[in-house]
Amino acid sequence: MGDELSELQENAEHGREDNSLAPISVTMAIIAVLVAVVSLLGHRAHTEEVLMQARATDQWAYYQAKNIRRHNYEMGIDLLSLGEFKDKAAEEKIVDKYKEEAGKANKDQAEIEEQAKDLEKESAGAGNRADRFDLGEVFLEIALVISSLALLTRKRIFWYIGIVSTVAGLCVAVTGLLMR
Repeated sequence: MGDELSELQENAEHGREDNSLAPISVTMAIIAVLVAVVSLLGHRAHTEEVLMQARATDQWAYYQAKNIRRHNYEMGIDLLSLGEFKDKAAEEKIVDKYKEEAGKANKDQAEIEEQAKDLEKESAGAGNRADRFDLGEVFLEIALVISSLALLTRKRIFWYIGIVSTVAGLCVAVTGLLMR
Protein backbone atom coordinates (compact mmCIF):
# COMPACT_ATOMS: atom_id res chain seq x y z
CA MET A 1 0.00 0.00 0.00
CA GLY A 2 2.94 2.35 0.63
CA ASP A 3 4.10 2.09 -3.00
CA GLU A 4 0.59 2.91 -4.18
CA LEU A 5 0.44 6.03 -2.01
CA SER A 6 3.78 7.33 -3.28
CA GLU A 7 2.65 6.58 -6.85
CA LEU A 8 -0.58 8.48 -6.16
CA GLN A 9 1.38 11.44 -4.85
CA GLU A 10 3.55 11.48 -7.98
CA ASN A 11 0.50 11.27 -10.20
CA ALA A 12 -1.26 14.00 -8.26
CA GLU A 13 1.75 16.26 -8.92
CA HIS A 14 1.38 15.52 -12.65
CA GLY A 15 -2.30 16.39 -12.34
CA ARG A 16 -1.44 19.71 -10.74
CA GLU A 17 0.61 20.64 -13.80
CA ASP A 18 -2.30 20.02 -16.16
CA ASN A 19 -5.83 20.83 -14.88
CA SER A 20 -7.40 18.51 -17.45
CA LEU A 21 -5.80 15.59 -15.57
CA ALA A 22 -7.34 16.55 -12.20
CA PRO A 23 -10.37 14.24 -12.62
CA ILE A 24 -8.01 11.35 -13.25
CA SER A 25 -6.04 12.15 -10.10
CA VAL A 26 -9.24 12.36 -8.04
CA THR A 27 -10.44 9.06 -9.52
CA MET A 28 -7.14 7.44 -8.60
CA ALA A 29 -7.43 8.69 -5.03
CA ILE A 30 -10.92 7.20 -4.80
CA ILE A 31 -9.70 3.91 -6.28
CA ALA A 32 -6.86 3.81 -3.72
CA VAL A 33 -9.37 4.16 -0.89
CA LEU A 34 -11.50 1.40 -2.42
CA VAL A 35 -8.43 -0.84 -2.67
CA ALA A 36 -7.75 -0.29 1.03
CA VAL A 37 -11.35 -1.05 2.04
CA VAL A 38 -11.66 -4.18 -0.10
CA SER A 39 -8.24 -5.35 1.06
CA LEU A 40 -9.31 -4.95 4.69
CA LEU A 41 -12.52 -6.88 4.04
CA GLY A 42 -10.49 -9.65 2.42
CA HIS A 43 -8.10 -9.86 5.36
CA ARG A 44 -10.97 -10.04 7.81
CA ALA A 45 -12.71 -12.74 5.79
CA HIS A 46 -9.49 -14.78 5.68
CA THR A 47 -9.14 -14.39 9.45
CA GLU A 48 -12.73 -15.49 9.95
CA GLU A 49 -12.08 -18.52 7.73
CA VAL A 50 -9.07 -19.57 9.81
CA LEU A 51 -10.92 -19.06 13.10
CA MET A 52 -13.93 -21.07 11.94
CA GLN A 53 -11.66 -23.86 10.73
CA ALA A 54 -9.88 -23.90 14.09
CA ARG A 55 -13.22 -24.11 15.89
CA ALA A 56 -14.30 -26.95 13.57
CA THR A 57 -11.05 -28.77 14.31
CA ASP A 58 -11.68 -28.34 18.03
CA GLN A 59 -15.17 -29.79 17.61
CA TRP A 60 -13.78 -32.79 15.72
CA ALA A 61 -11.27 -33.35 18.54
CA TYR A 62 -14.13 -33.19 21.05
CA TYR A 63 -16.07 -35.65 18.87
CA GLN A 64 -13.11 -38.03 18.93
CA ALA A 65 -12.79 -37.71 22.71
CA LYS A 66 -16.47 -38.64 23.08
CA ASN A 67 -15.91 -41.55 20.70
CA ILE A 68 -13.01 -42.84 22.83
CA ARG A 69 -15.09 -42.45 25.99
CA ARG A 70 -17.99 -44.36 24.40
CA HIS A 71 -15.65 -47.17 23.35
CA ASN A 72 -14.26 -47.33 26.88
CA TYR A 73 -17.76 -47.76 28.31
CA GLU A 74 -18.56 -50.44 25.72
CA MET A 75 -15.30 -52.21 26.51
CA GLY A 76 -16.14 -52.00 30.21
CA ILE A 77 -19.48 -53.72 29.53
CA ASP A 78 -17.67 -56.45 27.57
CA LEU A 79 -15.10 -56.92 30.32
CA LEU A 80 -17.78 -57.11 33.00
CA SER A 81 -19.50 -59.89 31.06
CA LEU A 82 -16.30 -61.99 31.23
CA GLY A 83 -16.12 -62.11 35.00
CA GLU A 84 -18.36 -63.47 37.67
CA PHE A 85 -19.54 -61.18 40.41
CA LYS A 86 -20.80 -62.30 43.76
CA ASP A 87 -23.28 -59.42 43.77
CA LYS A 88 -25.32 -59.72 40.56
CA ALA A 89 -27.35 -56.60 41.42
CA ALA A 90 -24.18 -54.50 41.67
CA GLU A 91 -22.97 -55.95 38.37
CA GLU A 92 -26.24 -55.06 36.62
CA LYS A 93 -26.15 -51.60 38.12
CA ILE A 94 -22.63 -51.01 36.74
CA VAL A 95 -23.54 -52.45 33.32
CA ASP A 96 -26.66 -50.27 33.17
CA LYS A 97 -24.61 -47.22 34.12
CA TYR A 98 -22.04 -47.97 31.40
CA LYS A 99 -24.79 -48.54 28.83
CA GLU A 100 -26.40 -45.24 29.81
CA GLU A 101 -23.07 -43.40 29.58
CA ALA A 102 -22.27 -45.03 26.21
CA GLY A 103 -25.70 -44.00 24.89
CA LYS A 104 -25.24 -40.47 26.17
CA ALA A 105 -21.79 -40.24 24.56
CA ASN A 106 -23.26 -41.52 21.29
CA LYS A 107 -26.00 -38.87 21.39
CA ASP A 108 -23.46 -36.17 22.27
CA GLN A 109 -21.30 -37.27 19.34
CA ALA A 110 -24.17 -36.71 16.91
CA GLU A 111 -24.64 -33.14 18.18
CA ILE A 112 -20.91 -32.44 18.16
CA GLU A 113 -20.59 -33.80 14.62
CA GLU A 114 -23.41 -31.51 13.46
CA GLN A 115 -21.73 -28.50 15.08
CA ALA A 116 -18.38 -29.39 13.50
CA LYS A 117 -19.96 -29.67 10.06
CA ASP A 118 -21.73 -26.33 10.53
CA LEU A 119 -18.43 -24.69 11.48
CA GLU A 120 -16.77 -26.21 8.41
CA LYS A 121 -19.54 -24.74 6.25
CA GLU A 122 -19.03 -21.33 7.88
CA SER A 123 -15.29 -21.60 7.25
CA ALA A 124 -15.88 -22.46 3.59
CA GLY A 125 -18.29 -19.53 3.28
CA ALA A 126 -15.75 -17.15 4.78
CA GLY A 127 -13.15 -18.53 2.36
CA ASN A 128 -15.46 -17.90 -0.58
CA ARG A 129 -16.09 -14.34 0.63
CA ALA A 130 -12.35 -13.79 1.04
CA ASP A 131 -11.76 -15.04 -2.51
CA ARG A 132 -14.33 -12.55 -3.82
CA PHE A 133 -12.70 -9.70 -1.93
CA ASP A 134 -9.26 -10.76 -3.22
CA LEU A 135 -10.52 -10.81 -6.81
CA GLY A 136 -12.22 -7.44 -6.33
CA GLU A 137 -8.94 -6.08 -4.96
CA VAL A 138 -7.10 -7.35 -8.06
CA PHE A 139 -9.52 -5.50 -10.36
CA LEU A 140 -9.14 -2.33 -8.28
CA GLU A 141 -5.33 -2.60 -8.32
CA ILE A 142 -5.46 -3.01 -12.09
CA ALA A 143 -7.75 0.03 -12.28
CA LEU A 144 -5.24 2.07 -10.31
CA VAL A 145 -2.36 1.10 -12.57
CA ILE A 146 -4.31 1.65 -15.78
CA SER A 147 -5.57 5.02 -14.54
CA SER A 148 -2.01 6.07 -13.80
CA LEU A 149 -1.22 5.33 -17.44
CA ALA A 150 -3.77 8.01 -18.34
CA LEU A 151 -1.71 10.55 -16.39
CA LEU A 152 1.55 9.44 -17.95
CA THR A 153 0.31 9.21 -21.54
CA ARG A 154 -2.39 11.89 -21.29
CA LYS A 155 -4.76 9.50 -23.07
CA ARG A 156 -8.20 9.37 -21.51
CA ILE A 157 -8.90 5.88 -22.87
CA PHE A 158 -6.79 4.50 -20.01
CA TRP A 159 -8.87 6.46 -17.53
CA TYR A 160 -12.07 4.96 -18.97
CA ILE A 161 -10.61 1.46 -18.87
CA GLY A 162 -9.60 2.13 -15.26
CA ILE A 163 -13.15 3.16 -14.42
CA VAL A 164 -14.49 -0.03 -16.02
CA SER A 165 -12.01 -2.10 -14.01
CA THR A 166 -13.06 -0.21 -10.86
CA VAL A 167 -16.71 -1.01 -11.48
CA ALA A 168 -15.83 -4.67 -12.09
CA GLY A 169 -13.79 -4.77 -8.87
CA LEU A 170 -16.59 -3.20 -6.87
CA CYS A 171 -19.17 -5.59 -8.31
CA VAL A 172 -17.04 -8.60 -7.41
CA ALA A 173 -16.36 -7.22 -3.91
CA VAL A 174 -20.07 -6.52 -3.35
CA THR A 175 -20.84 -10.16 -4.18
CA GLY A 176 -18.47 -11.02 -1.32
CA LEU A 177 -20.53 -8.82 1.00
CA LEU A 178 -23.77 -10.45 -0.13
CA MET A 179 -22.52 -14.01 0.46
CA ARG A 180 -23.52 -15.58 3.76
